Amino acid sequence: MKIALDPYMFRSLPIDEMVRTVAELGYEYIELSPRADFMPFFLHPRADDERVAELKQSLRRHGVRLSSVLPLYKWSSPDETERQAAVRYWKRMIEITVELECPLMNSEFNGRPERAAESEAAFWRSLEELLPVFEREGIALNLEAHPDDFCEENTPAVDLVRAINKPWVNYLYCAPHSFHLSGASEVGADIAAMMRYAGDKLQHVHIADSFNHKGSSGLRYILNPPGTPARIHQHLDIGQGEVDWDAFFGTLRELGFDGVATSCVFAWEERARESSAFMLDRIRKELAA
Repeated sequence: MKIALDPYMFRSLPIDEMVRTVAELGYEYIELSPRADFMPFFLHPRADDERVAELKQSLRRHGVRLSSVLPLYKWSSPDETERQAAVRYWKRMIEITVELECPLMNSEFNGRPERAAESEAAFWRSLEELLPVFEREGIALNLEAHPDDFCEENTPAVDLVRAINKPWVNYLYCAPHSFHLSGASEVGADIAAMMRYAGDKLQHVHIADSFNHKGSSGLRYILNPPGTPARIHQHLDIGQGEVDWDAFFGTLRELGFDGVATSCVFAWEERARESSAFMLDRIRKELAA
């Protein structure tokens, strides 16, 4: 198993300082997430050969490896111009990932929930272009359902991943999304059942805490105007929210999980080092139990 840190809270640091910080915190792996000077959100990658070489040298210097690369592009956009641009961005980021000698990428479904059928059609068009590239380059892919994507819930997301029908395309369960993954009609989140449903396709987890936005008769959070379609969740330290961690870690142990476990807390930039160190210690203890 690989325990990785998403270094998003350290994104303002120069690349070498970011990698050094991760190593000092005790992590052996980095899940490279968007940062403006390398791989921005929804835009063409900025990394040139020199910057890629800089990251590779930093990883070697500090004894850290990449577990995975996490780009976010609008590859399921119903707007064909946006979709085609996203495919171009993906192709370039796959090239960079190969150069970084990283065997795994992960991402979200993207698209729009109010245009789910059109978004899914766009997703499949993008896969027709990209799956041969992933396969040729030997890069595996893990996909997660995300609030406000065209596919937001666990069961349809797992089914969609299975429909791709590639052994190297698998599912990522994101713990802070648990209360969205369970569906709008469920008051809580049966994390164990959702993870068991993924079964052998569960190859990656994101670990952070979140509050149940559906609690207190839907009044845990009050959003205005009433009826707004906005989604809300957090990425907190374990224990600061309402995710059932006994169920989460217990089910991972039950399933014999041996994939990537990424700490992805974003809420505490003012105490990023303390948060990241706490998360590593807790994850190690839980997964060694």
